[in-house]
Order: sequence, then C-alpha cells, then structure tokens
Amino acid sequence: MKKETKNWTASNIPQRNSGLAVITGSTEGVGYEDALALSSAGWNVIVMGRNAQKGAATIAQILQNNPKAKVSFEKIDLADLSSIKSFASRMIERGEAINLLINNAGVMTPPNRLETADGFELQFGTNHIGHFALTAQLLPLLRKAQDARVVTVSSIANRNGKINFDDLQSTSSYVPGEAYSQAKMANLVFALELQRRSEKYGWGITSIASHPGVSRTNLLINGAGKWSTPGIMRRFFPFLFQPQSQGALPTLFAATSPEAKGGLYYGPNKMSETRGFPSIAKIPEQANDLEIAQRLWEVSQKLAKVEF
Repeated sequence: MKKETKNWTASNIPQRNSGLAVITGSTEGVGYEDALALSSAGWNVIVMGRNAQKGAATIAQILQNNPKAKVSFEKIDLADLSSIKSFASRMIERGEAINLLINNAGVMTPPNRLETADGFELQFGTNHIGHFALTAQLLPLLRKAQDARVVTVSSIANRNGKINFDDLQSTSSYVPGEAYSQAKMANLVFALELQRRSEKYGWGITSIASHPGVSRTNLLINGAGKWSTPGIMRRFFPFLFQPQSQGALPTLFAATSPEAKGGLYYGPNKMSETRGFPSIAKIPEQANDLEIAQRLWEVSQKLAKVEF
C-alpha cells in the first residue's frame, strides 16, 4: 500500500472556490457520489445523463445535501455521436475552461448484443468510443484550464479484457462479459495513451485512470438484468459490495489529490482491489502495450470521427 493514499476519504478533497468539473453518468451510482463530493468541496459541477427528469432529481438531491452547491445538468447520450457533438458545441460556445473531466458513464453486460445510434456494439461504443469522442471535442477547453485532469473510469473486469481488433464490435461473437472487459480495457489503454500524448504534444493535461472495485450500484441490474446471476447477487447479497460512496474514492483521489500522478491507475487497496481505500492499482500487461495503444487510438479516431 502506498503511504500517501492510506485511508484517503472524500474529507481529504482540497477545498476550492472555483473550477469546472464535468462528470458523465452522474445522475446515479459512483458518478453521483463524485458530483456530490466535488460540489461539497466548492467545485462547479456539471451533472450529465440521458434523462432530464433524473437530472433534475439529482440536482435537487445534491442541493438538499448542500444548498450552496454549484450544480447544473446537461443532457448527453454517450451512445450517440451527434449528442456528444451537440454537448461539446454548447460547451465550446460557453467558452469556460474545464478543469476536470470524469469519464464515468458505463453500460455493463446487456444479455443480447445491442448497438449505439452509430452502429457500434453498445458497451464498446458507449464506454470507450463515446468518451474518446467527448474528450477529443472538449480538448480546447481542457487545455484552456492549463492544469486540467481527465479521469477515465475502468473496471477490475479489464483483467480479463483483450482488445480484439478483428472483431471490435463483437459482430462475429457476442459474449456480454467479454465485450464489457474489452471496453474497460480500452478505457485504461486510452487513459494511459492520453497521458503520453499530452506530454509529447504539450497539451498540459494530466490523464489518470481509476476503478471503483466492486461497488453497490445499479450498473449490474441496469445492464445484465435484475434476474441475471450478477443482478441477483447485487440485489440479495448487498454485503458482497462496498457502498458506492466508497467505490467513488479512487476516482475522487485521481481527480483532486495533489499526490495523484498522470499515467497511473488507482483502485481500492484491499481484497484484490475489490474494496478499501484508494491506492495504486495493478495495470494488466496488455494495457501497457504501446503498439496496441497506438492502434486503438487510430481506430478510435476514425470510428468517433474526431482528431485530437
């Protein structure tokens, strides 16, 4: 365990009175906890999701906890490149520097192969391509901040992940868990490569990856279904999962701690990184492969129709 991260909690987040944080998938789960903690520390937070009603309820909930919170909602669908472009255009028009982008939204193991609006396999398209496109389009505003951080949320499922360039969209064969692991491996590969490119081209952005361990969110129920094996485990054996507020800590550490370093990966420190306090996580071998990172970047730019 690294000394600097020992038992770090949300109370360790440095207080500030400025700074814009943009968090995808923040109307519930770990993303909601990120929004709550950051707004409590004085950040101006943009909560993002597909559902405006859910967004309004989230804002109300945060304001109930902290009436002085600076929070607003923006609609975005990460499974639709035109929705991402529309959001990015609104932000560019607004012109405000973005100090923090948390790529958190995720789809997990739908039993049948589904597609995004642009024809990508839903998990790869939402979890990776959507965030890749969003980060690229917000790059000018992140650079404007001069010390911006981008935190991309992966998962311990990436340990079994492999980027299958011959069947990225799982068209030949769709196995829900394999497609999810691939998407989460792509998240980690992207976060590490973004840091390398930022250093190489002088973008001034710190890119860090995180994962929440095994946390008590609705991701399993929403994805695999409430009567799936993981869905049943989540509903009837909640003690197997750490609270979502605890699961948010590695991301919050990566986003705010002066000790967090670019190009690193943070997760919980206990029981094979399934629970605990933020610490440096183990990076699977494939995620450090520079050739894979280069190839994934080029393919992603083509698919997302963006350039960094």
